[in-house]
Amino acid sequence: MRLGILVNTDKNLKHIIGITNAAVKNGHEVMLFAMDDGVRLLHEPAFRELHLSQRVSLSFCDYSAHVARVSTESIPAGILCGSQYNNAVMNHDADRVIVL
Repeated sequence: MRLGILVNTDKNLKHIIGITNAAVKNGHEVMLFAMDDGVRLLHEPAFRELHLSQRVSLSFCDYSAHVARVSTESIPAGILCGSQYNNAVMNHDADRVIVL
């Protein structure tokens, strides 16, 4: 199963990590897309490290990062700087999507 997680707030980091790790542990793929205030989590090492799992992809909305004044210069190469197109792809490809 492929789980999509739309991260649009910066208030649920523990839940995002817990759900992602539980899904990966059970053999599922996880696609994370951060937008709006969710891009602020890009400053959190624990959030950025989620992309290190082969079963996790992490992308974020460049426009949201710009509006929130989040610097993207130090974002690891494995995290995709994208657009709402990446959100649409996640929603299309995921079997289930949750919003946090």
